[in-house]
Amino acid sequence: MAKPEVVLITKADCHLCAEARDAVGRVTSALGLGWTEQSVDNDAELRERYAEEIPVVLVNGIQRDFWKIDEIRLDRVIQRVMSQ
Repeated sequence: MAKPEVVLITKADCHLCAEARDAVGRVTSALGLGWTEQSVDNDAELRERYAEEIPVVLVNGIQRDFWKIDEIRLDRVIQRVMSQ
């Protein structure tokens, strides 16, 4: 079973980012996985790529959701990756 890399892209003073942290945390915790967070505040490349879509969830480097994180969809995506 493959362990996917789940990354949440955020920025400072972002109320949607706080909600996204909770959502990603709930989904990954239920699946026994960890996740990481990267901020666009200190990374010009990330800021240019995702500036209008923050927060963004990446699974294995592929953008899977943004703004309001859909926990059901994220769970399905992660489980699909894990079954490969």
